[in-house]
Amino acid sequence: MPLFGNSFSPKKTPPRKWASLTNLHFVSPTACGLLQMDRSTREVELGLEYGTPSMNLAGQSLKFENGQWVSESGSFTGDRRELQRLRKRNQQLEEENNLLRLKVDILLDMLSETTAESHLMEKELEELKQHSRRRK
Repeated sequence: MPLFGNSFSPKKTPPRKWASLTNLHFVSPTACGLLQMDRSTREVELGLEYGTPSMNLAGQSLKFENGQWVSESGSFTGDRRELQRLRKRNQQLEEENNLLRLKVDILLDMLSETTAESHLMEKELEELKQHSRRRK
């Protein structure tokens, strides 16, 4: 038996009626005659024609076209030159970095080869010392 009784039993809520998330198709026929308009007219009338996204960032007006942000104003040409210069410099640095990595790989190969030869020579020297001690 419960300590406080079983006085809490919520009522079941009735199922909700299905409602559309948009009012474009369920507007009453008297509301500005929207049902007689075609889809494109309704989009323009109701503000659903967004156009391309645009923003103003650091004084530059940009718009989103074909998956990239593009400048709307013509003042971007000076920055494009700077961008091209930076891309060229970046390419040079990447090539230099690749060359330096190659040099490091070659030097590591040379070091491991020299180390292996040194160990072999030390082993031979020890064997010769042991051989000369046995003769004495």
